Amino acid sequence: MQNILTVQNLGKNYQSAGRTLKILDKINFSIEEGSTVAIVGPSGSGKTTLLGLCAGLDRSNSGSVELNHIRIDLLNEDERAQIRSKYVGFIFQNFQLLQTLTALENVMVPLELRGEKNIRSRALELLDKVGLADRGHHYPAQLSGGEQQRVSLARAFSNNPKILFADEPTGNLDAETSEKIVKLIFDLNKEAGTTLILVTHDLDLATKTQRILHIKGGTIVNDERLTVQEK
Repeated sequence: MQNILTVQNLGKNYQSAGRTLKILDKINFSIEEGSTVAIVGPSGSGKTTLLGLCAGLDRSNSGSVELNHIRIDLLNEDERAQIRSKYVGFIFQNFQLLQTLTALENVMVPLELRGEKNIRSRALELLDKVGLADRGHHYPAQLSGGEQQRVSLARAFSNNPKILFADEPTGNLDAETSEKIVKLIFDLNKEAGTTLILVTHDLDLATKTQRILHIKGGTIVNDERLTVQEK
């Protein structure tokens, strides 16, 4: 199996009040196509920063990130945006839906940006997959948290991503809704053959993946591969 993501000696610093804050230091790992991986660790350990660097949302101070065999750390912002549009899907804790657009329009946006055809029928098909076929005309404010996350899931899969990044996807949801969203994420992921990388505080959710990267103080302290029995 080929690697979809390779991270080498990755480092990220921020300047604050004249001091350099080291967020990530010498991170190394690679992830195989089609696999599921969780990144876990305490608050402030660098999980979300790492996810952003892997997805090309931000640039590192040192090291390299290769996504789908492309060195994205060498690209400018526009080039990284093109890579994301082609290969990457996102799910965020706070849904990141456009409040002035309906559920259907939110799913259509990435398809429009890619210049695809039949975008309305494709978006309706995706909403149907996440159980919201009858809610397409509703605005985010008219939807529950779980429904909003379902819309963001439909949007995330709209470009048939090779890799899906999920940042605390159940962080704003109650236990029952979380369970349904998690099942949906894994089901859609399996159906599409997408690689899944998720950041979570929830160890129960982490153990549903094939591998857990434990991060603490900006470094990976444990790389745990789970057996089928453990899941």
